[in-house]
Amino acid sequence: MRAAHRRASRPGILRLGILRLGALALAASAGLSSIAMAQQPDSAAPKEWPLHSMERPRPPVVTPAPAGAPVPPPSDAIVLLDGAGRARGLAEWEGAGGGPARWTVHDGYVEVAPGTGSIRTKRAFGSVQLHVEWAVPTPPRGESQERGNSGVFLMSHYEVQILDSWHNDTYPDGWVAAIYGQTPPLVSAARRPGEWQTYDIVFHRPLFAPDGRVLRPATITVLHNGVLVQDHTVITGWTEHDHRATYKPHPDRLPLVLQDHENPTRFRNVWVRELSE
Repeated sequence: MRAAHRRASRPGILRLGILRLGALALAASAGLSSIAMAQQPDSAAPKEWPLHSMERPRPPVVTPAPAGAPVPPPSDAIVLLDGAGRARGLAEWEGAGGGPARWTVHDGYVEVAPGTGSIRTKRAFGSVQLHVEWAVPTPPRGESQERGNSGVFLMSHYEVQILDSWHNDTYPDGWVAAIYGQTPPLVSAARRPGEWQTYDIVFHRPLFAPDGRVLRPATITVLHNGVLVQDHTVITGWTEHDHRATYKPHPDRLPLVLQDHENPTRFRNVWVRELSE
């Protein structure tokens, strides 16, 4: 009887054991799944900050290498501003509205003459590698956006911000090396006022359909003083003050623009290499 009972009960015990193991496995699986979900990066869309929000996190500060001599252009570059003291002046430039460029020409650099207007290249460009050397005024004057403000506009419409961000707080999407009104730099790599700084930019122009739709937005990579600050950043549209950026169709080639923002910012050694599509 006892032996018969054992034989009769063994399948039931095995089934119960299997069920218990299955339940434990499911519980463990659920626990691991919840841990895995907790450890996965947030897949939600990035937070869309209000335009020029002062609540937005500031970029971490890094110390770049010391300033050096002008970087010689490669053999296939188009030199737009000389950096070696030769009197090229503003021969490659004109006023943003046409007519002569009215900035001040010095030995080896040009300086914004506040109130004379922005300047643009006489040549038009699309996708480019661009090198720009610039210096904000010293001693510094003003604060936030009124301190050493200027900008580099790709295709006349897409601005990489120039600003004196050395111990000068402002909204992060207007920081030095920001895509103005859109994307703050990954880090802040500014030098002191008066020291020469560099931008090395790789810009790919947007592509538009015949009906004006955006087939491919513009992208930009920026090194500020040799430090990566924009990494293949998608540009969301034209830079427009106090307005969200949106795209409007435009020609495949347009001038580069350097901005007059009422500050005597200096520029030298500006050269460009055209990139194929």
